[in-house]
Amino acid sequence: MTSGEESERGLLRSAESTQRATFLELFFDLVFVFALTRISQRLINDFSSDRRILFSEAGQTLLLFLALWLVWTLTALTTSRLDPDQPAIQLVVVGTMFGAMVMAVAVPKGFGERAIVFAGAYVALQFGRTLLLLVAHNRDRDVPVRLIIWLGLSAVPWLFGATSDDARLRGVLWTIAILLDYGGAIAGWPVPGLGRGPAANVPIAGEHLAERYQQFLLITLGESILVIGLTFSGADFAVDRAAAFLVSFLTTVLLWRIYFHQAGHLLPLAITSARHQGRFGRSMSFSHLLMIAGIVLTAVGYELAIAHPLGHITPVWLYTMLGGPALFLTGRALFEYQVYARVSRSRTGGLILLGLLVPAMLHVPPLVVSVSAAVVLAGVALADAFRSRGRTTPEQPTPSL
Repeated sequence: MTSGEESERGLLRSAESTQRATFLELFFDLVFVFALTRISQRLINDFSSDRRILFSEAGQTLLLFLALWLVWTLTALTTSRLDPDQPAIQLVVVGTMFGAMVMAVAVPKGFGERAIVFAGAYVALQFGRTLLLLVAHNRDRDVPVRLIIWLGLSAVPWLFGATSDDARLRGVLWTIAILLDYGGAIAGWPVPGLGRGPAANVPIAGEHLAERYQQFLLITLGESILVIGLTFSGADFAVDRAAAFLVSFLTTVLLWRIYFHQAGHLLPLAITSARHQGRFGRSMSFSHLLMIAGIVLTAVGYELAIAHPLGHITPVWLYTMLGGPALFLTGRALFEYQVYARVSRSRTGGLILLGLLVPAMLHVPPLVVSVSAAVVLAGVALADAFRSRGRTTPEQPTPSL
């Protein structure tokens, strides 16, 4: 390719570019393995702390998680539209990787003494990435310009919140900031006089983006394995703890099975066959956000069950042990609707059963709660297998967008 042709092409992916994630992108994901362990540990501490501050602490952890997820998903969208083999895009990925690493390191005290580190790293990497794309991309600068305007709006509450001595005010300001960031992405970063951005009609590498979502979900399942292994390896190998360890592992396998059944496997085809690939790709971020949050919350329940298998159940623990699987199934139902424009009865049935279990689970040990949640998930997986029995070819996706 001549220099003139390369200049005309800019940083956009070519039709011949590989759909597989590059080694740099996989390297980038390693930062989020660490970040997820920090989020899980914060949640474990939240659910082991004074019950009166649980929701405040868990809400703070949620805000930190949402910021990290937005960093990852915007990077995945960037490398699905622009060529990740171009030096400028590789610089973007490496810079984002360092910023995300700083954010992850700050997570344990991200709402306290390291708030300025977390928020500063987040704002710096978002602006730095966008400015580099603005300078490097010589064809389409519309989206970077819009992003800079919206990032400028959200940077104010991020930074003012980080410098505030009032944790409640920080929570309010950071909530406003994260709503601006997600709201801008959902609305297409509209700007007065320019309207909404063209992201809905921008071509993306659908197979690549699908693989990136699948890889991150697998990373989250891998982080669950870390929680299971580290918790059990640090405890005595009593029969009750061994049973909780086994149930936790089987639950992780069931989550994997439920995700990849049909819709998970057909995600690449669903994105490439969507009418509006850009908008459909962004919508996938929200269903995967729910599933990933559910997996992380379920992993917190693993730690509680393995550490106290026959102990006294604390009612708020049910938010992790039953609420985690419920949140995962909610995300999986949304995911199925996005791919097929319908929801299987097994998803809604599983959610109803988990809700009905709550009153009975208030008076049983954590191990019984874990077994009950696993049985419900096993029922969903079996219903999926039964529904697809005898079908020679998988159902074709009918994307909702």
